[in-house]
Amino acid sequence: MIEHTGSGDPARTLALLWRTQERVSRKGKPDLSVDRIVRAGIELADSDGLKALSMRRVAESLGVGTMSLYTYVPGKGELIDVMVDTVQATTGRETAQGWRAHLTYVARENLALYRRHPWLLQVAPSRTVLGPQVAAKYDFELRGLDGIGLSDVEMDSVLELVLGHVQNSARGLTAAAVTEKETGLTDQQWWDAAAPFLMTVFDPARYPVAARVGGAVGEAHQSAFSPEHSFEFGLEMLLDGVGRLIESRAL
Repeated sequence: MIEHTGSGDPARTLALLWRTQERVSRKGKPDLSVDRIVRAGIELADSDGLKALSMRRVAESLGVGTMSLYTYVPGKGELIDVMVDTVQATTGRETAQGWRAHLTYVARENLALYRRHPWLLQVAPSRTVLGPQVAAKYDFELRGLDGIGLSDVEMDSVLELVLGHVQNSARGLTAAAVTEKETGLTDQQWWDAAAPFLMTVFDPARYPVAARVGGAVGEAHQSAFSPEHSFEFGLEMLLDGVGRLIESRAL
């Protein structure tokens, strides 16, 4: 199930993100607020996935009627946009020495964000919904690329390249964890179970390069695929490419 950013009403979404129209609870009513509703939505998505998110489920977790939420949040689309913005504040903002260390730090912080909130992978960034936390995170991530010879467009492109790699790596990590949980088998256990059959049908002489490389990978990772290695290797290759781009601007 994929949700899309920017699917709600633009004016209402931006008012929620920037808290320009915060409602005040009426006397005798539960102490509701946009922040409480958003926190409940995040907790629900963290525990049960985005497919479980609904205004009804959020209301139940808060012990209120569903209709009472609409006084604060117009609908699910707007709620998801504010949830996405809110969790961006949990990434670190430490200063690193040099652009490469900065991008490495940014990549690791974003990977940790996906691990804390894997439902983010179910939200397609169809539109950039600029809330205060998204803006602050974007500004911080760009600052480490400022003044090193890249144009403004190149700064944005480099950042998006790194963040795209992080997202792809996070999908691999999440898929591996979900598969292990649902099957009850680690990747190594699965291959151990499959090995007797494969030995009867797979001829190394017919596929010599695949046999050699696959054997080396299995020995190195104790698995046919390591999402952790893929993240680290891919990040280093990307940063090497960025380094060559920066060097070319200095010529």
